[in-house]
Amino acid sequence: MSEGALSGVLVVAIEQAVAAPLCTVRLADAGARVIKIERPTGETARHYDRSVQGSSAYFVWLNRGKQSAALNLKAPADLALLHALLRRADVLVQNLAPGAMDRMGLSSEHIAAAFPRLIAVSIQGYGGDTSYAQMRAYDMLVQAESGLCSVTGTPEMPSKVGVSAADIATGMNAHAAILEALIERGRSGRGKVIEIAMFDGMADWMAVPLLHFEHAGIETARYGLAHASIYPYRPFACQDGTVIVAVQNNDEWRRLCEGVLQRPDLCSRAAFATNPLRVANRTALDAELEPLFAGLPVAEMIELLGAAGVAWARYTALRDLGAHPALRRISVTLEDGARVTLPRPAGRDASFDPGAVPALGADTDSIRAEFGQ
Repeated sequence: MSEGALSGVLVVAIEQAVAAPLCTVRLADAGARVIKIERPTGETARHYDRSVQGSSAYFVWLNRGKQSAALNLKAPADLALLHALLRRADVLVQNLAPGAMDRMGLSSEHIAAAFPRLIAVSIQGYGGDTSYAQMRAYDMLVQAESGLCSVTGTPEMPSKVGVSAADIATGMNAHAAILEALIERGRSGRGKVIEIAMFDGMADWMAVPLLHFEHAGIETARYGLAHASIYPYRPFACQDGTVIVAVQNNDEWRRLCEGVLQRPDLCSRAAFATNPLRVANRTALDAELEPLFAGLPVAEMIELLGAAGVAWARYTALRDLGAHPALRRISVTLEDGARVTLPRPAGRDASFDPGAVPALGADTDSIRAEFGQ
């Protein structure tokens, strides 16, 4: 693994599942040394499945480039080792259950006093100053609590997002907060205690539906693959398949009507003159547009859309993603030496060389020796 922007940064991760590991794998990808503290039986995500040559897909995705130390943090010797690690660490990331760090003598107040240069990130479900502070939180539960499920799905059935959206957003938020804190520490010399709440990340994502409701009385409905507040932005059935069209503004609307559908009269209709009107009159608009798309094969419709500068996409089934022409990959070594490929993280170029996925406790002895415990 080549050096990166965070080479020399030591991260201690008391982590499990998705949110914290996503944060720390981004740090590891940038060259940070990430020491992952696991219970002796391994962290939760090691045991989700055995899909990737006997390893868990979640664990393979989120733990490359880390070291694994298997510790029992209820044992005095192992807890002392953790304290020794923190005395030399730059960053601590943890997503244990509420109160677990306090029980180890590592409250936010103690961390700030005992490790003044440490950037300590606590990932939790809900803000510590809210009545939900002690709630255990998992991805789907936070999606539901935040209202995300109420705007996702079909008119008949609300749904969760099909991947771990709350966890992923939280990990990305934690990663950004750590980078900001490292820059700030470079100026001040002081670390920082940071709380990252999963609910906050999802509530932020829900800002537009919330603003629509609180200021305009509009309750965002569920439209499946169609957009709730920009129109036409939806799939259309053609002769031999489906194409998804996105019209973001009136100029694109004009180009769709004139250059693709050969219906310039639609542009002049008062009911379709602006995006809010097209949204309000979507049923009438669909009645005009659907027969026009149905009359052409997908290939011809795509050619017309491209020539007119109207954005489009195909619906990609999961079975087709692996062969998608835009998919770029990295090769990762598993704990048994086998290699598999993963989607390449955004922002990394073809020279990116990720570290291996660690076996459980592979580095415990060397870390004990290095940190004097």
